[in-house]
Amino acid sequence: MLHEVTGDILLSKASVIVHGVSPKDSFNQGLALSIREMWPALYKDFRHYCSTYNPKPGTLWTWGGTGNTRIISLFTQDASEGRDSHPGKATLPNLNHCFKELKKEVKAQGFKSVAITKIATGVGGLRWEEVKPLMWESMADIGVPVYVYSTFKKGETAKEVN
Repeated sequence: MLHEVTGDILLSKASVIVHGVSPKDSFNQGLALSIREMWPALYKDFRHYCSTYNPKPGTLWTWGGTGNTRIISLFTQDASEGRDSHPGKATLPNLNHCFKELKKEVKAQGFKSVAITKIATGVGGLRWEEVKPLMWESMADIGVPVYVYSTFKKGETAKEVN
């Protein structure tokens, strides 16, 4: 049920958009920055969540905004050591745990489809060649269409077909 698509994930019609971050992420680069700019309330809520619950790598956080917007942040990276340091790189074990949590969340929330990037391959530092097989294996039985945005084209709506 995984489909590779080309387009801008922010234009997805999927029930939920999924991206990777670190605990206490600053959302200052990549897709996270675009999400922060598009939904400023998400970042405020994210900071509150992180300061309250101190999330661990391998877990996730789901945000719901106006107009049925749903964003899932997968904690694929280790948190930064301090205020001015960078977060750690993503790891395959963290990603594997995230995928397991994502499957549970999709079922628990009743999401009908998922849009996800080539997760953890940008700022996270992993190679798509190692992430893709893990994603396909982990998500094969999720039970809903998963649109993997493997090629980004700003402003272009992907062909998401069930």
